[in-house]
Amino acid sequence: MQRLLTPCSKIAYTTRYIANPTLPYPNPCDIFINHRGIDTKKTISGLLYDCFTRQRLTAFLDSKSLKPGDRLFVEIDMAIKACGVGIAVFSPRYCDSYFCLHELALLVKNKKRVIPIFCDVKPSELCVKDDKTRPAAEIRRFQLALEEAKYTVGLTFDTSNGDWSEFLAMASDAVTKNLLEVEERIGD
Repeated sequence: MQRLLTPCSKIAYTTRYIANPTLPYPNPCDIFINHRGIDTKKTISGLLYDCFTRQRLTAFLDSKSLKPGDRLFVEIDMAIKACGVGIAVFSPRYCDSYFCLHELALLVKNKKRVIPIFCDVKPSELCVKDDKTRPAAEIRRFQLALEEAKYTVGLTFDTSNGDWSEFLAMASDAVTKNLLEVEERIGD
């Protein structure tokens, strides 16, 4: 059975832009994929990006969406502000990355719907470590965002025993349903 998926409409972006004219990102993405690159870029995150692209959804994955000369924080922050849904791909060393935690906190701050994917890690194993190199307020912001994601219904995947095609289908369905709900909410 062939699934027919419709990408988030450009009308939804226009609606978001009218409601928030300071929205600077000219190329909105439907999905922002937050991940620890070294852990998941060549596996689950890359496969999700390819899956969404084949469905004509616009996904943001740093290695595919950024080009030489782009300013990391500027481009990533703008993509998060313009996205419809965020996917947080949690891996065992996810919380070791400042970038991962920054992106997750920004998704939460911007009230984006976040779909957590726990890849080879249990939610209870995720915690922000305070290495005393960051201000306490920033650590707290990261902790609050992580707690919110940990207590959001998500997907789990074991890369050594899981069925990749089944997982990609489940993730795709979850993202599509969430995108449609977000678009309906914006349209109201």
